[in-house]
Amino acid sequence: MKAVVFHGVGDIRLDDVREPKIKEPTDAIVRLTASAICGTDLHFVRGTMSGMKPGTILGHEGVGVVEELGKDVRNLRKGDRVVVASTIACGTCSYCRAGYQSQCDKNPNGKQAGTAFFGGPIQTGPFDGLQAEFARVPFAHVGLVKLPDGVSDDQAILLSDIFPTGYFGAEIAEITPGDTVAVFGCGPVGLFAIVSAQMLGADRVLAIDTVPSRLDMARALGAEVIDYNEEDPIETIQRLTDGIGVDRAIDAVGVDANRPHAGPAKVSREEKKEAERMIEQVAPRTNEDGDNWHPGDAPSQALTWAVEALAKAGTLSIIGVYPPQMKWFPIGIAMSRNLTVNMGNCPHRRFIPKLLDLVASGVVDPTKILTNREPLVSVIDAYKAFDRRMPGWVKVELAPASAPAKKAA
Repeated sequence: MKAVVFHGVGDIRLDDVREPKIKEPTDAIVRLTASAICGTDLHFVRGTMSGMKPGTILGHEGVGVVEELGKDVRNLRKGDRVVVASTIACGTCSYCRAGYQSQCDKNPNGKQAGTAFFGGPIQTGPFDGLQAEFARVPFAHVGLVKLPDGVSDDQAILLSDIFPTGYFGAEIAEITPGDTVAVFGCGPVGLFAIVSAQMLGADRVLAIDTVPSRLDMARALGAEVIDYNEEDPIETIQRLTDGIGVDRAIDAVGVDANRPHAGPAKVSREEKKEAERMIEQVAPRTNEDGDNWHPGDAPSQALTWAVEALAKAGTLSIIGVYPPQMKWFPIGIAMSRNLTVNMGNCPHRRFIPKLLDLVASGVVDPTKILTNREPLVSVIDAYKAFDRRMPGWVKVELAPASAPAKKAA
């Protein structure tokens, strides 16, 4: 079958690989009808998330049809359309039963290994990912959620990871009705964090980014947008909140944050040098190719701004991805203001059924955030366009090689 394979930092290829087989009685084989490219995938290619094993199939978002079932998968049938939860959970350990499926104890690397997910580094399994024509899904009785007929692949692919992650970010931000919320990063997860903050009752949402197409989408969702290359985001937030700051802040960027390169927030020479020292430790090995695969040039920028934007006794939610070697956080400011900090990897299986109901009933249309649908045979070009943040490339769905490319609805 065709699959997107990691060969090294800056080196991904569309390869012919063996089709997966059932290994455990709780496995399923899914024929994928849709996958997607995520910013987390770019961390691996850029080198800001280490530990990837060459030969691993990338991708952790998937929708498809059940082709084969292990004998202990008792809640599905062959031919069922399903969405695949990005994080892998057994459903029986104490963490899964408590709703922390992203901390399942059945990670092959042991109980302290943290989150297991498709297409990730060694410490997450590794498990071959979903940017392929077929995939083996462990614990399929938990990780596969059956889709109703009225939900399309375009809608369902956004339920595999980014909508649940955005909702999780809003939930752990402890948003209450009337709150003012700042969302740092208007990529796909940040956009769904905006939607989710509104669902939870936020009165105002301020969205911070610099990519015009992303800011346009945030504005269309009802957020008040701030371009950090045009104005100082913290000064603007203070002005817009009468000097108080926001009640809740969500970091939807992570380690590949960029600093301002223009405008009043442009960093000093010393701040630039400090950021360069961080990059050397966060991404000791990179493999840039022209305009592609460059790590973000200010790993702690979103974290710092989020802390600075908050009112006293506010809450910071961190859903942007940071590697274990990331060690910079403005703890002094956070402590002096009595801030609450919640963070982590989304337990997707906990949220998918609820969000699926909202999509199926027409309450939420997630496809507003889907901008491109590309065939798997064009995946490398799609990766490069997404990596460069090309205009209009906000969320990219991948289809099997036989499916025609089209502009997403």
